[in-house]
Amino acid sequence: MSYFKIKGVIPPMVTPFNKDDEVDYDKHIFNVKKWGEYDIAGYLVLGSNSETVYLTEEEKLNLIKLTVDNKPEGKLVMVGTGMESTKETIYLTNKAAELGADCALIITPHYYGEKMNDEALINYFTEVADKCLIPILIYNVTKYTHVNISPKAVSVLSKHPNIIGMKDSSGSIPQLVSYKGVVDMNEFNLMVGTAGIWYPALTLGVEGSVQALVNCCPGECVEIQKLYDNGQDQESRELYERMFPVNAAVTGKYGIAGLKYACDKLGLQGGLVRKPLLQVTEKEKEELDNILKVAGLI
Repeated sequence: MSYFKIKGVIPPMVTPFNKDDEVDYDKHIFNVKKWGEYDIAGYLVLGSNSETVYLTEEEKLNLIKLTVDNKPEGKLVMVGTGMESTKETIYLTNKAAELGADCALIITPHYYGEKMNDEALINYFTEVADKCLIPILIYNVTKYTHVNISPKAVSVLSKHPNIIGMKDSSGSIPQLVSYKGVVDMNEFNLMVGTAGIWYPALTLGVEGSVQALVNCCPGECVEIQKLYDNGQDQESRELYERMFPVNAAVTGKYGIAGLKYACDKLGLQGGLVRKPLLQVTEKEKEELDNILKVAGLI
């Protein structure tokens, strides 16, 4: 059995780029070490907030290796190695496994989205799980893929010994409840993919999350869970509500460029976004500064 419990928050690590549009590996190493000072569960290399779709295979493998080599002992390394084809997903996941990754977060294929029905997704994740050297988790992120994996498909896949969980980034509480109803929460890591529903998810028994907000506010994201676990429901909810506008800003309105700016402001190394994404404007920086001030972060 491949299952292991994942409890806590994980940053979908930003990838810092320099003015020449190249990956700044020194900044990446700095971030790995800085996040490691907090009580996070681990790291996600190559998430949506990592601008993974803009990275070459060589860059992806370099980022995985540097994360494995520089993380504190005991921290999990999850890798986003899902590609459009089954073959490429298995290939990249096993390359990551050889570098020391602990598990892989596999996005739903989506280019031919109208054909990604239950049968196609069950077949895809089953074959990937059968042939990968490390456990996998399903990644449901409808915002980018416009493919939403059904509770029926999740129910089937959750019984595979090498599929140990899923990250649902849809932000839908009703759907989260539906997923919870079809999996064994003692044998399957049902994780949320946004800080926007972190506190509500905790009240539903969810114990793990991969959140963009952890990039710039690791301490606060960890604290929401710790307070809740200590029975301090009101304090947990109040901190969640204080962080809510920050999360909405860095994952919605201002996007990855805004998230990276917030990282730079709060002691991490966000760096620049890779083209064709646009950098934050001076006006956007002022707006973000105000949001961070209201939240008591600067």
